[in-house]
Amino acid sequence: MSDMTQESPADSLEHALGALGLHMMQRELAAVISQAEQENWGYRRFLQHLADLELAERLSRRIAVLTKRAEIPREFTLARMDQTRVPEKPRRMLPTLLTGDFVRRGDNLLCFGLPGRGKSFYCGTICRELIQQHRMKVWFVPAYKLVSQLLLAKSEHQLPQTLERLGKIDLICLDDIGYVQHTAEEMEVLFTFLAERHQQQRSTALTSNLVFSQWDQIFKNPMTAMAAVDRLVHRSIILEFERKKSHREEEAEQRLQP
Repeated sequence: MSDMTQESPADSLEHALGALGLHMMQRELAAVISQAEQENWGYRRFLQHLADLELAERLSRRIAVLTKRAEIPREFTLARMDQTRVPEKPRRMLPTLLTGDFVRRGDNLLCFGLPGRGKSFYCGTICRELIQQHRMKVWFVPAYKLVSQLLLAKSEHQLPQTLERLGKIDLICLDDIGYVQHTAEEMEVLFTFLAERHQQQRSTALTSNLVFSQWDQIFKNPMTAMAAVDRLVHRSIILEFERKKSHREEEAEQRLQP
């Protein structure tokens, strides 16, 4: 008599699912078999239920990875957005922007206003929703950080490769462009980035406290500033965030009220 134990069909199936990389189906197999037997499921419903569990798990992991790579500040969420404090035009545009169609067209989103008016929160929230609703690749990055990375890539003779890699991202949001003054060399790589995004027909979002007429303060050269603006506005949605007081000023006043 053989000492070898016979593997049950369920154990054999569980092993096969693991070997195929279907780990959610593998983990839930026993519970689903039990439920199927109790409710007298057919084979099609049984398999569909397992497949749906696997798909949901993979989608969740995909969204988690995209969100981590996007580097969006944690507080920038639609649930935390007080839309009554968003200016009228940006508020009316929000549902349209959340469809992601502007990204599919390669249009830009340009948000202007004084500090503390909600531009960054608005753009960051859109970026997060584009991941969750449409699984788009986005990157929310302070302008100074992007410039530093581009300058490093240039010094290492890797700028073309870096721009090609960034070209695979559906939407790159440059936060606070013009907030920090940069050298001419740094602005040169920023212009190269914007020109490449335009050539690739990839979307760029940006927030700035400087209107276009002041962009010679960013690029140091009026002709370079004009060329950068020309590429950005070619296909763009321009929103102004006009409020008398910043969100931070309003919150400070509320705390002081008895």
